[in-house]
Amino acid sequence: MKSAVIVFPGSNCDRDVAVALRDVTGRAPAMVWHGDHDLPDGLELIVLPGGFSHGDYLRSGAVAARAPVMRAVTNAAARGVRVLGICNGFQVLTEAGLLPGALMRNAGLNFVCRHVALRVEAGAAAFTRGYAPGELIQLPVAHHDGSYVADAATLDRLEQQGQVAFRYAEPVNGSARDIAGVVNEAGTVLGLMPHPERAIEAAHGGTDGRRLFEGLLHAMA
Repeated sequence: MKSAVIVFPGSNCDRDVAVALRDVTGRAPAMVWHGDHDLPDGLELIVLPGGFSHGDYLRSGAVAARAPVMRAVTNAAARGVRVLGICNGFQVLTEAGLLPGALMRNAGLNFVCRHVALRVEAGAAAFTRGYAPGELIQLPVAHHDGSYVADAATLDRLEQQGQVAFRYAEPVNGSARDIAGVVNEAGTVLGLMPHPERAIEAAHGGTDGRRLFEGLLHAMA
């Protein structure tokens, strides 16, 4: 699987994602700087990693969403290239209009950093192929602005169209309907607040994140 990781000033999970992709796919991803205007040819997956792009100036992901490379990311997404946004990457995707909704300050105004239980929903088949629908998994979270919000009509549409990919199985950050991850209507763009790249091997405290990348790899085989 040919992949790329977008690197913004303030990204701090870009190397973690790169290691995970290399470990699972056997192929190192291209590391693409935010100021670049083009992406490598033939990409099958683009990852927007976690971190604090541009220091979360204005709002989390707001500046990164307007970076030069995001035009190429948007064009690639329109062609059906899979795009995965993790934590800050999820915030960037909503700010760029590639996913509905927004990520607001956590309920309780606390930074949350721990493993949480998630329920895998039926939608987003390419991204959740490695799991069984309804399965409970464990992934780590680390965020201050992870409370997912959208108006009632948008939330209803996401539920009806199977665009909720992961849901918190326990109180975490006050997200609407406990949503932890959503996909676009085509099911090709996923944003999620938990960090699958931090659950790749047993030494990480769990391997449930590895199955997301393995599922993607098999979906594209």
